[in-house]
Amino acid sequence: MNASTTTSQLLSPAALAGPLVMVDMEGTSLSAAQAEFLRRHQIRGVCLFRKNLGTEAEVRKLTQDLREVLGPQALIGLDQEGGSVARATFLPQAPSAMALGAADDEALAEAVGAAVARGLRSIGINWNFAPVLDVNNNPANPVIAERSFSQDPAAVARLAGAWMRGSLREGVGCCVKHFPGHGDTHVDSHLALPTVDKSRAELDALELLPFKALQSQAPAVMTAHIVYPQIDPEHPATLSKKVLGGILRDEWGYDGVVITDALMMKAIFERYGYDRAAVMALQAGVDMVLAQGSLEEQTASVQALTAAFANGTLSAEQGLRARARLDALAAAYPVRHDDYAAESRDRDDQLMRRAWASGLTALGEAKAPALAQRLRVYTQASVPGDGVSEAGPSGEQVASLFEGFADVELLALDDIDQLDWAQVPQDGRFTILASNHRARYPAAAAAWRPDLHLVLWNPFQALDVTARAVVTWGYADGALAALKAWLHGEAAATATSPVALAAA
Repeated sequence: MNASTTTSQLLSPAALAGPLVMVDMEGTSLSAAQAEFLRRHQIRGVCLFRKNLGTEAEVRKLTQDLREVLGPQALIGLDQEGGSVARATFLPQAPSAMALGAADDEALAEAVGAAVARGLRSIGINWNFAPVLDVNNNPANPVIAERSFSQDPAAVARLAGAWMRGSLREGVGCCVKHFPGHGDTHVDSHLALPTVDKSRAELDALELLPFKALQSQAPAVMTAHIVYPQIDPEHPATLSKKVLGGILRDEWGYDGVVITDALMMKAIFERYGYDRAAVMALQAGVDMVLAQGSLEEQTASVQALTAAFANGTLSAEQGLRARARLDALAAAYPVRHDDYAAESRDRDDQLMRRAWASGLTALGEAKAPALAQRLRVYTQASVPGDGVSEAGPSGEQVASLFEGFADVELLALDDIDQLDWAQVPQDGRFTILASNHRARYPAAAAAWRPDLHLVLWNPFQALDVTARAVVTWGYADGALAALKAWLHGEAAATATSPVALAAA
């Protein structure tokens, strides 16, 4: 009788199941009911979101409480990619992946990854769901865009690898995503089930290249809820033995942690439900399922796995193997609450601002208006968060870019897509469009003719409007400060776009 057999006999099906489920929670503090749920089901993983993040002190108290309940092998996760996907906005604000792609500086990318990790480590986060390895070669992609480093898979591997080295060196585990690649989709898997109909050779040359290049470095991989019909026409990658078991585990020999993207996303939930999807994911080669939702929905995942271990649908050996991988991840990157001294935080903030400025990109020989010119600026008044990205820059933040200009008429619309260019006065004002929302513009925008387009979020909006443009790749404080300096003639925008963008 070997050790694994002995261990499996000592663990009940419930004890095998619980540690393989990561859940989310409500509120900014750990309630007694939530703590009891975590203990009862022997949960060791919790993913935090914007809804859980109060003040920095409150977050630190929350993660301390979670660590006490979850135990020494706790995995407390967060999406802190940088750019628009950065839950802990009170930490120094990292540039988006594509801003780093524009700067094209591996040392800078590594330094940013390290700084992100220092901030997360200080608040008790030991698992960051980043960096993104998706190769964004599809301008219509509604969910990746500036979250990708480049349309060039080699550049993605090079820069994401540097970013990850920085994070791992500072003691925070990474999770590359979304395997085998979410870059060439025109559907958001939060809302529907995308398909990428490419041959294996095509996938090897683009989508899979960064994942294969970095598999030996990445302690964890997150799956994509996407069907690749030429590999597996029946199942999305998250549930596919051919994709996860066949390519990632068997062919490549990957033995790190594999975690699903959220099972609550419609691409999975509406077709399989929490219970069936959780079991299918482990059968496919996953180690941990991300089961967000109500306590009842989270319980459904735990109970389904428990039943599967009890009836033999999942073997004890499968459960123990997944548990061992998760144990190793938690041991290598334990939950810590290191002091984030003011001096170190300030250095990291300055680094982030330099990185944002390094990525500022001018298209079509864009030039800033003179301070004395009469300006008319169109933007959207507010852009709420959508559950994936944080809230976009407000009309007030856009207005602050033009402090110091002599005459600025700011028009903050409820919906910038409804701008009627025929109604724009032709009175000699220098007209600026400040795009502060994420979605691509409707076809009508092809007729708009601003003198300057400020692309503050989705870079592919530069394809929708015929105008000279400046692309910031995001809207964090450092991005807006860099753009303001450019508008005032105090800085240059010399980076090169890592994706193909039209220019006037």
